[in-house]
Amino acid sequence: MHIPGLRIEGPDGVAWRATRRPGISWLPLHLDETSGQGQRRGGGAVLIRMDPGRGYGGHRHVGTEDVLVLAGSYCDQRGEHRQGAHVHYAAGSAHAPVAGGDAERDTGPTNPACILYVVTSEGIELLDEHEFPAEPPRQI
Repeated sequence: MHIPGLRIEGPDGVAWRATRRPGISWLPLHLDETSGQGQRRGGGAVLIRMDPGRGYGGHRHVGTEDVLVLAGSYCDQRGEHRQGAHVHYAAGSAHAPVAGGDAERDTGPTNPACILYVVTSEGIELLDEHEFPAEPPRQI
């Protein structure tokens, strides 16, 4: 993948950390450990990898969140976001992103994983299925 001024040789060399959700991994780049009052804030900058067709559960942004799609694509309640897209989520907004592609096929050039660079100011609040639908409308 090549975005002018940014080059990623490939996701295979990244030391991804597993999450509780199948097909979702992450790599912390910078995490805000505490606020001025000594309380955990939850903000920071991370890379997130979603295998094709896999999604992150519904969540609400406590503060703002900015997402840059480095590879692949994802779909959420706002629509489809492809490689190179920047998406800004306001504090209090909610979504449930799902990576483009087919979960039944191997990851490859025609079925890439979605890789995101995410910066959040205050972290997220997970929502249960009663508060938020598990799957957004698919547009990919």
